Amino acid sequence: MSTREKIQEDVDVAEMESNQNEIVLYNDDVNTFDHVINCLIFACEHTPEQAEQCSIIVHYKGKCTVKTGEYEELKPRCTMLLEAGLSAEII
Repeated sequence: MSTREKIQEDVDVAEMESNQNEIVLYNDDVNTFDHVINCLIFACEHTPEQAEQCSIIVHYKGKCTVKTGEYEELKPRCTMLLEAGLSAEII
């Protein structure tokens, strides 16, 4: 691979990564750990371990990125979280 091809490949990867959005889940004083974990498993297809780790991070840090991807993929997932009473947004 030439230097020019390598540079173009790096640019292509950077552009793909810049198109990624994130669902950020925020802490609240309403929902239980079990509810948050179940919502993350359902809406974001987390494993139980991933969901538990995210819920702990949200509890202690105030927020956590729970899913990364293209906006069109994230919108219905974020909507499910919001409809379940969680505080989340796509950034």
